[in-house]
Order: sequence, then structure tokens, then C-alpha cells
Amino acid sequence: MNTHPKHERTLIIVKPDGIQRGLIGEIINRYERVGLKLTALKMMIPTAEMVEKHYTLDPEWRMKTGLKSIKGYTDKGLKPPHADPLKVTEIVLEKLKEYLTSGPVIAMVWQGAHAAEIVRKLIGGTEPRSSDVGTIRGDFVLDSYAMSDSDGRAVRNLVHASGSAKEAEDEIAHWFKKEEIFDYKLLVEQIIYEKDLDGILE
Repeated sequence: MNTHPKHERTLIIVKPDGIQRGLIGEIINRYERVGLKLTALKMMIPTAEMVEKHYTLDPEWRMKTGLKSIKGYTDKGLKPPHADPLKVTEIVLEKLKEYLTSGPVIAMVWQGAHAAEIVRKLIGGTEPRSSDVGTIRGDFVLDSYAMSDSDGRAVRNLVHASGSAKEAEDEIAHWFKKEEIFDYKLLVEQIIYEKDLDGILE
């Protein structure tokens, strides 16, 4: 089995706000510029069931997300909506389902060395307000947890990206059939990955 890092894949979903704001090309451009390869792409309106399945592929997601949310509230001196982490996650999941089923999304598979890590770095943190300048969320979104909590909705942050290579493979299998993912070569891959840059000079 070939385990070269260039074969790593990750899932990216441009969320409804990313499409409505006309940022599809800008988002794709960021991944292409760094040297990742697009191997699958489709537009759809996901069902609530599909969104819930996506977030619960990891059986520990509900507990981890609930605990993280509660900590976020208490760190800010705020009272969490519930003391039970699973009840908190239930609220979070309902908001995410409303958000991601509100319009079309674009699901994509990107391939390349350290794909999951690189994509997360390019996107920025989950909260746009605290994301660094130069990241997708830091450059194009001004939403915050404070604002989304006040409005009773999910934070609008343009894009979902897999958290790890393992998570990516599970998510890719959820969103794509094998025959929808293409294996092909890009000429630029020789420059990015080959040990010797033979063939540049005539």
C-alpha cells in the first residue's frame, strides 16, 4: 500500500453562506494555490438526516462537543444553556441542521500532502472573529459566538473541513460514492513531489 503523504485526502464543504456570498472561487483558489488537487466536487441541498449523520460519525462527538461548549460558556463567565453536555449538543446539532439545510452546499475532496492539516490552517479557527488575518474565515467573515448565541443560530463560518486524515476518510465515504472520486495526475505534482526536477531544462 502506498502511504506517501501526497495521497492524503480531506473533505471540504462550502456552506450555504459561502455560496450566497459568491466566495466559491476564492475558496477553491486558496486550496489550488497551495498545491492541493481537487478530486471530487458536487452541489446539493443536504437533508437534516445527512447533516446529523455527518456530525455523529464519531461516536464521541456529542459528548466532546457538549463539554467544549460548556467550557466555552464558563470561560467567558456565561451560564451554559444546560449542565448536561448531551443536552447542549442537542441544541448545537439542531442549529447546525437548520444552517446546512438552508440552501445548496458544495462538497469537495482535496488531495495532497498533509491535506487535512493544511486545509484547516488555510480556513482558520471555527469562530471567524478570532481567526487570523490571511485565513478564509479571518478574511471574509465577521461573525462570532456572541452574535450567533444572541441570535439563537449556528455561527456562519463559510466552510467545513475535516479535523484529521482519519475523520476525513469517514466523512468522504459519507458524502461521496467511490466512483464520484477521480484519480488523475496534475502536471504540477512533478514540481511539488518528485525528488528530482528533471525535464525543466531542454
